[in-house]
Amino acid sequence: MTRQGDDRWEYETLRVPREALKKESANPKDEINELAADGWRLIETIDYSGGGTKFLVFERRVNAA
Repeated sequence: MTRQGDDRWEYETLRVPREALKKESANPKDEINELAADGWRLIETIDYSGGGTKFLVFERRVNAA
């Protein structure tokens, strides 16, 4: 059993894929579902300064063994 203060987390980023013309984002649903299947959860987006999402940030708890 872990105490609340002992929680450890790790982080992963996913660069949002672009369509062929690079003007629109492609749907990252498949990549997000793959990360979710491995225990990752989406916690934040990092946007371009001019608008649009550049990165998706995920976290998951590190299991202390």
